Amino acid sequence: MAQIKITETILRDGHQSLIATRMRLDEMLPILSAMNDVGFYSAEVWGGATFDSCLRFLDEDPWDRLRIIRKEMPDTKLQMLFRGQNMLGYRHYADDVVEYFVQKSVANGIDILRIFDALNDIRNLETSINAAKKEGAHVQAAMSYTTGPVFDTEYYVNYAKALENAGADSICIKDMAALITPYAAYDLVKALKETVKVPIQLHTHYTSGLASMAALKAIEAGVDVIDTALSPLALGTSHPATESMVAALAGTEYDTGLDLEKLNVCREHFAALREKYLKDELLNPKMLGVDANALLYQVPGGMLSNLVSQLKQAGKEDCLEEVLREVPNVRKDAGYPPLVTPTSQIVGTQAVYNVIMGERYKMVTKEFKGIVRGEYGRTPIPIDPEFRKKIIGDEDFIDCRPADLIAPELEKLKEEVPKELYEQEEDVLSYAQFGQVAKNFFEKRRAAKYGIDQRHGGIDSKVQPF
Repeated sequence: MAQIKITETILRDGHQSLIATRMRLDEMLPILSAMNDVGFYSAEVWGGATFDSCLRFLDEDPWDRLRIIRKEMPDTKLQMLFRGQNMLGYRHYADDVVEYFVQKSVANGIDILRIFDALNDIRNLETSINAAKKEGAHVQAAMSYTTGPVFDTEYYVNYAKALENAGADSICIKDMAALITPYAAYDLVKALKETVKVPIQLHTHYTSGLASMAALKAIEAGVDVIDTALSPLALGTSHPATESMVAALAGTEYDTGLDLEKLNVCREHFAALREKYLKDELLNPKMLGVDANALLYQVPGGMLSNLVSQLKQAGKEDCLEEVLREVPNVRKDAGYPPLVTPTSQIVGTQAVYNVIMGERYKMVTKEFKGIVRGEYGRTPIPIDPEFRKKIIGDEDFIDCRPADLIAPELEKLKEEVPKELYEQEEDVLSYAQFGQVAKNFFEKRRAAKYGIDQRHGGIDSKVQPF
């Protein structure tokens, strides 16, 4: 029997993909026990944009969220998405901060860290892989999947071998832009199973309409685990529907062993939430459709909404099609990075500037310069030296692991926040990644706890908790 395991994503990537990570802990709480009883291989509950969203929009402590989910789901492995040397932020951090973050994530309840790098530069994964191994966690190294020159089966097989040698306990094909086709999935999984000994997992999105078929072909080729989302927050820019995949495999050699009745209890809870999100206009019905353009422009769903928003601000909404055509050109110039956070935002924003300015690279963002200079690591294809000179002038090109140039910074970060705002050791990690956003959260939390009226700086028992 080749029983297929399921990673349930509704508590992280499912709602990140469809409602910009706005599901609150109090909306999750009533169903966590029932989800724990289903028997998922793992539940993805943390990482990605959850941290940012908790602090910036929901006035929630992300560490509290993790501890509470851990308590409510004691029998299910909890999984997070971790951006290598970026952790959950948008720059590279010193090794001491990365190591401390991994240590605290595991201590607070994470079992599996899915670690990836936007450029597939293995040097950017080594610190977090070693730190996770040291803490006894399961290291799932992820390959950012994309298409284009060099990105053939051989490229991914060689990368998978390198990841296995670096200590990966399993390998994930991370198809964030919904580019993997059913037969490409079959060929890649088959080649990986013949090459590496560790389990293989498939993570793909429904944006292009191919995800369920790709998952089925991957299963036939021997994939061990697939990512799905409970149906109320599945499809569109999210993932294949959990119940549908369970039903499709029932009674076959790949039977998941999961009970549709138990899944239906969970489905009913999230179906009610979905109606609420639609009513509150958190869930845009457009996000639920299929957009086959993804196959042409390789633009992930989150990046698309970002481009629309940028063009709207500039009063140039009618230029979207032109920007989408420009994205592949910018990506080519930048050495063909896979389009995933943060490279998707960097390439997308530069494409917007190229179109709005009416001239390519007349205005260049700091982040785009950073990619070209090597601040994010080694690009899959070397950048043309003439183009690099045009973008960065006489600045030095970084050829080493970028984090080698960053001095230890944990102690310095600890000192940057007033002591009275810290309530737990983990707060320094929230601050490290989200700076002022985290500090604002700490101040609100303190005001709520002590009844401090922030307007007057004094004590006021009438102040309502945040």
